[in-house]
Amino acid sequence: MAKFVVSFVVLSFFYSFHLSNAASTTHNVIKFGAKPDGKTDATQPFLKAWSAACRSATPSTIYVPKGRYLLKAIVFRGPCKNKITVQIGGTLIAPTDYRALGNSGYWILFIETNRVSVFGGTLDAKGAGFWACRKSRQNCPVGAASITFNWANDILISGLTSINSQSTHLVINSCKKVVVRNVRTIAPDQSPNTDGIHVQASTGVSITGSTLQTGDDCISIGPGTRNMLMSGIKCGPGHGISIGSLGKEFNEDGVENIMVTNSVFSGSDNGVRIKSWARPSNGFVRKVVYKNLIMKNVQNPIIIDQNYCPDNKGCPRQTSGVKISQVIYKNIQGTSATAEAVTFDCSPSNPCRGIRLQDIRLTYKNKAATSSCKNVGGTSAGVLMPESCV
Repeated sequence: MAKFVVSFVVLSFFYSFHLSNAASTTHNVIKFGAKPDGKTDATQPFLKAWSAACRSATPSTIYVPKGRYLLKAIVFRGPCKNKITVQIGGTLIAPTDYRALGNSGYWILFIETNRVSVFGGTLDAKGAGFWACRKSRQNCPVGAASITFNWANDILISGLTSINSQSTHLVINSCKKVVVRNVRTIAPDQSPNTDGIHVQASTGVSITGSTLQTGDDCISIGPGTRNMLMSGIKCGPGHGISIGSLGKEFNEDGVENIMVTNSVFSGSDNGVRIKSWARPSNGFVRKVVYKNLIMKNVQNPIIIDQNYCPDNKGCPRQTSGVKISQVIYKNIQGTSATAEAVTFDCSPSNPCRGIRLQDIRLTYKNKAATSSCKNVGGTSAGVLMPESCV
C-alpha cells in the first residue's frame, strides 16, 4: 500500500508541473461570439473555441473571462492533437427550464479527450426545478450530471466549484489518470441524487483537498474502479464516501486498491460505507484502506451493508455475491449521531474476510458507542471504542 500512495504523490506532482507550464495558444470564447450576460446562448461559441483548440498542433488554452455564460447541453469531443487547458474565470449557467437539457444525462460532457486541464470557475446547473419535479413524482427527465468525463485520460480538474447540479456534480467514467484537487460541490442536503463525485470503471484517480456538501454521496465509487486515492476531503452534509452500490448485475467488475485518508465527515448520513445489493454477483471489493479520519456527529461512521434492497424489489430472500476482503480501518475517531457507530452487515453466503480495526475511538453522547457484526471475520488492535465485534 505504501507504493500505492507514493505513486499518487508523484502523479499529482506530474500533473501540476506538466499540464500547467507549457506555452500555449489562447482562444478567448468572447472572440468566438460568447456574451457574458447570462442570457445569450453561448453553446456554439464555446464549441467553436473547442474546435480551434482541438485541431491545434500546439498546446492550447480556452479562456472564459469573468461573467456569466448560458450553456445548453454541450459535448467537447476528442481526440485532439495536443494538450488543452480550459481556464474559467466566470460562471457557466444552465437554462432555468430543466427540460432544456433533455434526457442525455449530461450537461457538460468531455468524451474521448486526453491531456485536458480544467482550472477554476463555477458551474451553476440550476437544479432546484428538477428536484421539485422529482419530489412531485411527475414525468421528469433522467437528470443531468453537471460535468462528465467519458473515456478520457490524463485529466486535471482544479479549483472548480459546482453548485445545484440536477444529479451528480462530477462524473469520471472509464478514465485513466485523473487528478481532482481543490474542488467544491454544493447542493442542499435534501436534493435527490446530487452526488458530489462519481467514479466508475476508472484507474488512477486522485481526489484531494476538496469540499463536498451534497444531498447524496460525497463520493461514490462504482464497479471497475482501481487505484484510487482520496485525501483531505471535507464531506457533509451528504451520504458519506461510498463504495457502491455494487452487485446489481451478476457480471460486474470489482473494486480494488482504494484509500481514504486525512479527511473529515461532518453531519453526514454515513462516514465510510461499502454497499452491495442482496443478489447474486461475481463482483468484489478488496484492498481498501480508511485511515486518519474524523467523524463529527455522523449517523453511521463505519458501515458495510450487503443487504441493500430498495423497495424490496429484485432481491428479497437473496444474498449478496459481492466478496469483500482486506479492508483496513485505522485511526478513526470522533462522534456518532447514533448509538451504533460500527456496523458490519455482511453476506451470509459470502462473508467479509480480512477486516482489520486499529485505533478506533467513536463515542455517542459522550459514552462509548456500540458495534454490530454479522458474517464478518478479521482482526483488531490498539484502542477500540466501541469494542470490536470482529
